[in-house]
Amino acid sequence: MKKIILAILMVAPLSIMAQSKFAHFNSADILPNMKEYTTAQAEIQNMEKQFADDLKLMQDEMQKKYEDYQKEAANLLENVRARREQELNDLGQRYQQSLQDSQAALQKATQEKMAMISEKVMAMVKKIGEAGGYVYIVDISTGAVSFVNPALSTDITAQLKKELGITAAAALPAAPATPAK
Repeated sequence: MKKIILAILMVAPLSIMAQSKFAHFNSADILPNMKEYTTAQAEIQNMEKQFADDLKLMQDEMQKKYEDYQKEAANLLENVRARREQELNDLGQRYQQSLQDSQAALQKATQEKMAMISEKVMAMVKKIGEAGGYVYIVDISTGAVSFVNPALSTDITAQLKKELGITAAAALPAAPATPAK
């Protein structure tokens, strides 16, 4: 009798697992093959080249003005020399600001373009997950669970909170609202 019960207990989890459907995909294989991805990459590269060209022009202008200043510095009046030095400092600051602005714009454009592509992929993963009756779908390139079907999965958050001694009163307070300006 014990052997029969033991056999049932061992087979039961296997039958439950067999009824549950799990899936995976590899976004590293999908993204580079999407038309939207290749278009976004080309647009980002074009932006990067334009920024680099603009910065190169600024750098060349700065270099020329510095060389001219060095040639004439010994013969310039003090106030003219000070004005040229200030002009060179201003050019250097504008160059640094342009470099930072270019990097920020490039990063923002990249994030926006990749977010749109990611949203499209995740929407399709969700559609396939719901239609196929999958419990979980995992992106094997990142290890992230990309889809969880709440109708087929049990949320154990409340149980975990209870076991960890977390009560509603122990929860972290909400961040204070920032005053309107």
